[in-house]
Amino acid sequence: MIDIEDALARMADGLRALQDRRPVMIGIHTGGVWVAERLHRRLGLEDPLGTLDISFYRDDFSRIGIHPKVKTSQLPVALDGRHVVLVDDVLHTGRTIRAALNELFDFARPASVALAVLIVRDGRELPLQPDVAGASLALTPNQHIKLTGPNPLGVKILEKTE
Repeated sequence: MIDIEDALARMADGLRALQDRRPVMIGIHTGGVWVAERLHRRLGLEDPLGTLDISFYRDDFSRIGIHPKVKTSQLPVALDGRHVVLVDDVLHTGRTIRAALNELFDFARPASVALAVLIVRDGRELPLQPDVAGASLALTPNQHIKLTGPNPLGVKILEKTE
């Protein structure tokens, strides 16, 4: 299993190299925000943490129904020309990250976007890779990862019942 604190420490160590760029950190709802909150504190970033809700940007929006759990995106600083660290909990197919990038670029034109994820798993459908990752897991197609939290932050491996 994954030691969350070790994974967060690896991520923070990997992100320290970017601190001279004064990055703005943005977490993707919901699990990505939980991870970003922890990283933001560890790194002591100056700008407030931003959050992104990608519900309406998902390419499977029509399949998940017309009543997704929509939260508000909060981007507390202007992002034009800024370096952004986009944080999510799990990188699987890449579709969540694609949706987040679409929304992010609808708001602004950042100088760069670095991707930080707590867990990388197999099953990529889009050519996206993290710049920083806390851990990697190889799972069967019938398994999925569920982040629990926010306090304490934990990981469960669940079997699909569909």
